[in-house]
Amino acid sequence: MMPGGLSETKPATPEVQHIADEVQPQFESRVNRTCSMFTAIIYRTQVVAGINYFIKVQVSEESYVHIRVFKGLPHENQGLRLDGYQTGKTRDDPLTYF
Repeated sequence: MMPGGLSETKPATPEVQHIADEVQPQFESRVNRTCSMFTAIIYRTQVVAGINYFIKVQVSEESYVHIRVFKGLPHENQGLRLDGYQTGKTRDDPLTYF
């Protein structure tokens, strides 16, 4: 993968689910609703001055969202930050840069 380019799409791992869990309150605050389901399905990464995670998350039986989470470099001591999201996605929508 080239720096700045997106990785291939991969199945979500326990680490990616943990990242989604960590930013779920930020997402819920922005969309002003509570999600009883917040399951990471697939993800892509982008190496910047840290890592952007693009994650497809299932939020209900038929509804998905795409979230972009920034994880800073270890020496910066920053928490995970929800940098963007897209609602109204389906299981089949491709996970692309946004």
